[in-house]
Amino acid sequence: SDGSVWPNIRIMEALRDNLDAVSLTEHLEYQPHAKDIPHPDRNRAFEIALNEAKSHNLIVIAGSEITRGAPVGHSNAIFITDANELLKDGAEDAFAAAKKQNAFVFWNHPAWHPQNPSGNPNLSDFQKTRIKNGELHGIEVINDGDYAEESLALALEQNLTIMGTSDIHGLIDWHFKEKGHSRPITLVFAKEKTENSIREALFAGRTVAVFNELLVGKEENLKPLIKSCIEVGKASYINNTSIVKVELKNNSSSDLLLQNKMPYNFYSNPPLFTLPAQGSITLQIKTLEQKEQITLSLEAVGAYIAPKQHPIIEWTIQVEN
Repeated sequence: SDGSVWPNIRIMEALRDNLDAVSLTEHLEYQPHAKDIPHPDRNRAFEIALNEAKSHNLIVIAGSEITRGAPVGHSNAIFITDANELLKDGAEDAFAAAKKQNAFVFWNHPAWHPQNPSGNPNLSDFQKTRIKNGELHGIEVINDGDYAEESLALALEQNLTIMGTSDIHGLIDWHFKEKGHSRPITLVFAKEKTENSIREALFAGRTVAVFNELLVGKEENLKPLIKSCIEVGKASYINNTSIVKVELKNNSSSDLLLQNKMPYNFYSNPPLFTLPAQGSITLQIKTLEQKEQITLSLEAVGAYIAPKQHPIIEWTIQVEN
């Protein structure tokens, strides 16, 4: 919020969007409205947000943004206990203070062009040391509306947790909803809906970043997610033909762009198709001869498990003759 939007409004937005957890990571060193509303206590935004959420089933996680010039850049520290302790002159000291509080720290918009004119992230010695010291654990691959393939490559190379964040300063409605978008979010595969379980999952790297129909994650997280989103109905041959009819239902909130990867072609369906959010589609598959079972193989074109690499999702389905 940083004084542009009051923290209680952030909570109201999160509740309206049915989020399970939220963290406000106000800037520490940078205060855009210092003349009007300076932050003598950098924990104040969290306190206001927590008070607003206390009667709702929303987890509010304490966090702050460590903001420095290149090559340090910007990073978010969440699950902190005292934001004031992160206000250190040296960047190394700020990260060390976050580690002392057992914070989960992730690198914000590493490809941000004001710091990296090429639009590509620069893994400097500073970041390498933070990773080695256990002081940097994640990286944004989606920031605001920007998806950076190079950041995904770094996440895989350095075994960093994949994050997607809104980096919002104004109102969610103005910045995203009026443009026809949902906010970018991080799906966290936590074992329970608790703060400790979310922390454990983030440190373990069990996340997928989502922005509308774009899904980005490590293969072991993203493939099971997509497979669980798609419900495959009963398959049967049309009359005396060798054309199998099967219904697919998308139980997720994202449109899924899929492409046929089977040895069989479709009848009356294009090979590239959209399975709409909360919607369904009937595929007609030409198997050339009647079979008792087939392997339905679809490439999720709107999803990425590595730069320019899409996951292929498969189901073995029984066919009624």
